Amino acid sequence: MRRHAKGLDRYNFVTITLHWLVALLILGLIVLGFAMTRRSVDPALQFSLFQWHKSFGMLALLVSLVRLAYSLFSPRPKPIAEMSALEHGAARVMHHLLLLLALAVPLAGWMIASVSTLEIPTFAFDLVVIPHLPVAKSDAAEAWWTTAHAVLAYLVLALVALHAGAALYHHYIRRDAVLIRMLGLRGHR
Repeated sequence: MRRHAKGLDRYNFVTITLHWLVALLILGLIVLGFAMTRRSVDPALQFSLFQWHKSFGMLALLVSLVRLAYSLFSPRPKPIAEMSALEHGAARVMHHLLLLLALAVPLAGWMIASVSTLEIPTFAFDLVVIPHLPVAKSDAAEAWWTTAHAVLAYLVLALVALHAGAALYHHYIRRDAVLIRMLGLRGHR
């Protein structure tokens, strides 16, 4: 279990980089997901958008796995004194949920490709074919995983909005160091 590092008042470069990379990938994937599922999209473009979505989804899964592994061993900054134990607990739960969903959403997407009876390969960035997971294929399973993927993605979107809102609240209203330390900056506003 990770411990708070004595005297550490902000996150390290690797943690900050992984945090913002996962955030960028998730938000980009949500935008791409909306774009590729529009009915007015040309089928050839739609196929390309799906492949890009799957490519970036696999990258998001990989980066999230690295983030999870790194977070298990990296030191955490000391708790912010201005926050109550309840606020610290809520922040911890939010971070755990976001990390769990950063893994679950791309896994659900991989399951869609894997259970599809169409057996369309995933061409990750046109460099490598990602193999399907060894699961039974059926239209019912594809429909279930498609719904699960969408519901989880909307949940991520809601939690990201709540997470960002909380960070902005701490920065502009409470004027504490919650956001500053994830930006790699020192001190309070």
